[in-house]
Order: sequence, then structure tokens, then C-alpha cells
Amino acid sequence: MTDMRGRVRGLAYRTFYRLPGRWKRRIVRTFQPTYTIGAVAIVRDPARTQLLLLRQPPGAGWSLPAGLMDRGETPRETAVRELREETGLEVAVEQMRPATPNAIVHTVGQWVDMVFETEVEPGGELVVDGGEILEAAWHRLDNLPPMTVSTSRLLAHYGIGPYKDYPEVLEA
Repeated sequence: MTDMRGRVRGLAYRTFYRLPGRWKRRIVRTFQPTYTIGAVAIVRDPARTQLLLLRQPPGAGWSLPAGLMDRGETPRETAVRELREETGLEVAVEQMRPATPNAIVHTVGQWVDMVFETEVEPGGELVVDGGEILEAAWHRLDNLPPMTVSTSRLLAHYGIGPYKDYPEVLEA
């Protein structure tokens, strides 16, 4: 029986590889899972004692500046753009460093967060639109406000927040 399966599988692969490129791409996209790519900015003060957080509607918890990539944009450019759009802070692309780990894959929901870090001096005015973002504020790392579960889990990868001492949440 396994010999028959092997022959059928071999025939299927030979047939697939003879197809035009665009047909192969369409077949693969139909049967393979797809992931949405976003970028997240972890913004701290130069002393690394404060973290910039956002409160978004409905306002149940605080989160990080983040958003989905636009076509033709790199993840780092996305992090810079989202930080600017959501807080008014201007950061050069070169100032946004890949965090370690740089990619957090969420298999439930099928998205990937590309995470970047930068430092910004607090004290400047944070500009929010009131629609997408209700409030942006600096918070001391030793006194963080209630955060969304996804933000708390993401920050745990970097030793920050309420789940930092619970490695089991990284696998949830």
C-alpha cells in the first residue's frame, strides 16, 4: 500500500512542477496557511525605566504602537510609520533596532509580529487622533498599567510586564 502511495505522490509532484509558475503559486496559496505580518515598536526612555504604551478603543487595556505592513514596506518602516501615526513621535528608520527575538509567530490567528526597539526621551508632546488611539503615555516599568493579554504575552518575551516570570504563557 505504501508503494502505491509513493507512486501517486511522485506523479502528483511531477505534474505540479510542470505547471506554469502562476498556477503553482495559486495552488500553494490555496492549500498553505497564510500569515498576516505586522510590526510592533517597544519604545523606552534612554534610562530604560519607562515604556511608551497606548490605550485604544474600547480602552480595556494598554498596548504597544503597532500595525500591519503596507504593500512595499519593510517591517522596520512599518514600525516607524505606526509610531509616528499613533503618537506623533518621529524616529529615523535606523534608530529602530530589531528586538531579540525579532519575529513572534502567533499560530492561533495566523499572524507574525516583527518586533523592534528604540529609545526616545520622554517629555515631548504625544499626539493621538482620539479615534484609533485614545491615549498615549509613558509608564514606569515597575508600575505598568493593566495591559491587553496579547501585549502582556508579547512583552514577556523581552522580560517585561506581568508575565515576565511565567515562561508557560509564551507557549499559549
